[in-house]
Amino acid sequence: MQRKTISVILGVLLIIAAFFGAKAIINSKKDRKPTPQKVVKTVFAEEIKNKTIPIVVPANGNLVAKDRVELYAEVQGVFKKGAKPFKAGQEYQAGQTLIRIDASEYYASVQAAKSNFYNQLTAIMPDLQLDYPEHFDKWQAYLVNFDLNKTTPELPEVTSNKEKFFITGRGIFSSYYNVKNLEQRLSKYSLSAPFSGILTEALVTEGSLVRSGQKLGEYIKTGVYELEVAVSKTFADFLSVGKTVQLQNLEKTKKFSGKVVRVNGRVDQTSQTITAFIEVEGNQLKEGQYLEAQLDANEVENAIEVDRSLLTESNQIFVVKDSILDVIDVKPVYFSEKKVVLKDVPEGTTIVSKPVTGAYAGMLVKVFKDKAESTE
Repeated sequence: MQRKTISVILGVLLIIAAFFGAKAIINSKKDRKPTPQKVVKTVFAEEIKNKTIPIVVPANGNLVAKDRVELYAEVQGVFKKGAKPFKAGQEYQAGQTLIRIDASEYYASVQAAKSNFYNQLTAIMPDLQLDYPEHFDKWQAYLVNFDLNKTTPELPEVTSNKEKFFITGRGIFSSYYNVKNLEQRLSKYSLSAPFSGILTEALVTEGSLVRSGQKLGEYIKTGVYELEVAVSKTFADFLSVGKTVQLQNLEKTKKFSGKVVRVNGRVDQTSQTITAFIEVEGNQLKEGQYLEAQLDANEVENAIEVDRSLLTESNQIFVVKDSILDVIDVKPVYFSEKKVVLKDVPEGTTIVSKPVTGAYAGMLVKVFKDKAESTE
């Protein structure tokens, strides 16, 4: 009996020992988790110095010739070939003929009217010599100098009522003004260049029939252009006539200097902008060319300019204090396409100069220093 009891006790002890031994083996096979290490991000930072920041308002637009003429026909006829081809790109000097319309038929009617007028003058000369000899000499001189192939000269000055009644009664004035009216219309069969420039659009060709009121083309003066730009009404007070403006082409390879010549007095209700017109000169410029303008609007004192990506939605920026990130409140003054002007930044503050992914206040960071800085 005693022997049986001892066997039972030994069996129980063996079972307990096996349980704890198995547990120890199981615990010994568990993977040990490594102790997490603190991650220190490297950031780009710079110590700021407040200064006066000029506010430059960008604007853009297309050049339009300051002097331009739309050519329309006021008479009807066949378009005749001129000294230069009437085609886009053709240059003309001031006074050169742009357009010639066949006026042979109308010219004949003008000459007939001038001939009738001349005959009327000739018919009154005997009576004028008898009744008003004191006025005969000037009318005689007028007749002698009258040339049917030239423009009808002005009538002699009438110095008395008797002379005026005599001349009017014979229909001289009505015939004279009828001739002048025909001559004025005859001049419309030919159009001359009002200034030196270039033909930018030609809508007719030699030999085609031109009708009254038909558009013939467009003619512009080269070298002087205007740039129409829209500026926010916030900066309307800083736009004044005569102000110099710097311009550049789209590729930023050429720069030009212009000046504000006109400022519209009305604000566009849709965009809340004001239109300004900038005059610019240059032989390299072309109508329709796209230019960008830089308008010096204002200056902000004690401010800094940083990338817009550094400003948070709550108007804060990240700063570095003893290798720890922190945020400070700032006051945005002006936003450009890529930059923002800030005020209320303490002098000498070290700010983060490039965005940090996942940044938060209290993050442990290390300021990046290049080799050039470390050797100094």
